[in-house]
Amino acid sequence: MEGNLIEQFVEKKALDAMNTLVSTQSDDEAVRAAVTVSEAFGEAEPFKSIADMSTGLGKKLTLSFERNLELLIQKTWVEKSDEDLKAQVQFQLEEFCKNLETHSYQKAYTPFFSIVDNVVYLMFGSQTKSKEFAEYALRIDPEFGIFWWYMQNLPRNAAWSEPKSRIAIMLGMYFLANY
Repeated sequence: MEGNLIEQFVEKKALDAMNTLVSTQSDDEAVRAAVTVSEAFGEAEPFKSIADMSTGLGKKLTLSFERNLELLIQKTWVEKSDEDLKAQVQFQLEEFCKNLETHSYQKAYTPFFSIVDNVVYLMFGSQTKSKEFAEYALRIDPEFGIFWWYMQNLPRNAAWSEPKSRIAIMLGMYFLANY
């Protein structure tokens, strides 16, 4: 996505925080950066509580995320050829949530992208595969476009610590649980 287009929707501090989130080796710095990025999704206060592992709100977020995605998957009308994909995503979601229950965030990190990519494909169809999708998403629904920018800026395969993997996943889940 053109850098200047996202800058029309996301403040510089969130852009800088995204870079920090991806590049930092410090778990604490990653959490602070994720909280700053969450401001681009709207109200950051609820996410601050989720980011604090001691609150136990991660479990509540996981339940909301799972319910919302199940509903979205079930209610999305798809072509007959995509029915198998719906079943596959449902299975992926169940396995992903099992990993979260056991706090296996590193194990859940890469599958999270597959789930998000497949759900977005079910919602928007083949246009999600085009180079222009990020700009399209940002223009038709800025909130979703900012989320998509976030997902596209995370490395698909990262050897991050459990806390850093957790915060990256939780931020994506936070948006989807409230979308």
